[in-house]
Amino acid sequence: MHALRFPKSLCTRASLFSLALVPVLSAQEPRFDNPVLLANREVALTLTAPNGQTYCIDASSDLTQWVALASLPVTAGQVRHTDSGAPWARDRFYVARQVTSSTALTGDHLPAAGGDVVIHPVFHSSLALSWSNQIVYIDPAANSYAGLPKADLILYTHDHADHFVANAIPSLTNAGVRLCASPGVYAKLPSSLRSLTVALSHGATTNLKGIGIEALPAYNLANTPHAKGTNNNGYILTLGGRRLYIAGDTENTPEMLALENIDVAFLPMNQPYTMTVTQAAAAANAFRPKIVYPYHYRNANGSFADLESFKSQIDPRLQVEVRLRKWY
Repeated sequence: MHALRFPKSLCTRASLFSLALVPVLSAQEPRFDNPVLLANREVALTLTAPNGQTYCIDASSDLTQWVALASLPVTAGQVRHTDSGAPWARDRFYVARQVTSSTALTGDHLPAAGGDVVIHPVFHSSLALSWSNQIVYIDPAANSYAGLPKADLILYTHDHADHFVANAIPSLTNAGVRLCASPGVYAKLPSSLRSLTVALSHGATTNLKGIGIEALPAYNLANTPHAKGTNNNGYILTLGGRRLYIAGDTENTPEMLALENIDVAFLPMNQPYTMTVTQAAAAANAFRPKIVYPYHYRNANGSFADLESFKSQIDPRLQVEVRLRKWY
């Protein structure tokens, strides 16, 4: 491996297919420390930088075209990130650049028309997205949104308490917020919020804040604890031409297995409520999202699903990028 020094305006770069590590930066300057090529050919990156700042790590295969991987805050003097897309790149170079906006959402980046989609895990079944100056919350039930920009759009998959808390909505939202919800959630909203909400049954579509939304069935195959019907939704969101599948609480239903052209999928695997690890892996192998996130992976007994087992069951020939991120 080889660390290269460039003018400060170009930041710090690291190539992973050279032979020697040459430390070239002072302790005060942001720098990559010992990038590691893992056995699965993913790349573990450690960026040392001043606390309290946010850095975006970009990747390139030819030093001319760069793609943002993730923007992350510096804690304890370091940022750590695993590039799970590296195995399918012939070469990989990295640059770290400081993010100066204090209100930008941090997380993984997905290139899209109109700007990157940024994906930010929050807690359990909750996540936040940003795209084209819009902030989207999915199932904001946990009290874990301190420090995040407020939502312009909220989607609710169903009315269970770990997905939906009606009285939390005013504190989470910007003026002009819109909501999209399953019929069961809509029925529990106060009238002041119903006027801001589109209720979607399975197969219905809408467009809010420039984001396409399609509601899909979400249910358990044995009909408990999430019965087949119209109360529980999954969603396909279309942002800048990218299709993101939010599964909600569901097993690997025929509707899920038949999905096509999904860029990013969020799949739950907690027992006994949603999929087993094996079911979730089988689903990913069937509909082949380009990127898959396990989420909602705490079991009823407090244990967590085996995410490494999930990853190991994804057929490497399908080139599905598995991103393991922290929801708890």
